[in-house]
Amino acid sequence: MLRKMLCVAVPLTALTFMGCDVDVNDPGEAPDVQVDPGRAPDVDVRGPDVDVRSREQEVEVPDVDINTERRRINVPDVDVDIPAE
Repeated sequence: MLRKMLCVAVPLTALTFMGCDVDVNDPGEAPDVQVDPGRAPDVDVRGPDVDVRSREQEVEVPDVDINTERRRINVPDVDVDIPAE
């Protein structure tokens, strides 16, 4: 179900942004910022000694059977008219 919704939502979102005509009247400007230099703290870090190994162990796992079938369903048919420049 989630996959079906994503298959519809993602293309519609992309079409929404592609079909926009944006005219910028005032581009604006970034503010002037004064920053004083700083320094990083002096630290001494001792991390743990980690040994990673593997071993074979018997565990219970689920046995899942997934069956699929073909169905005819209604899907969106979207036409987008992009505005003229």
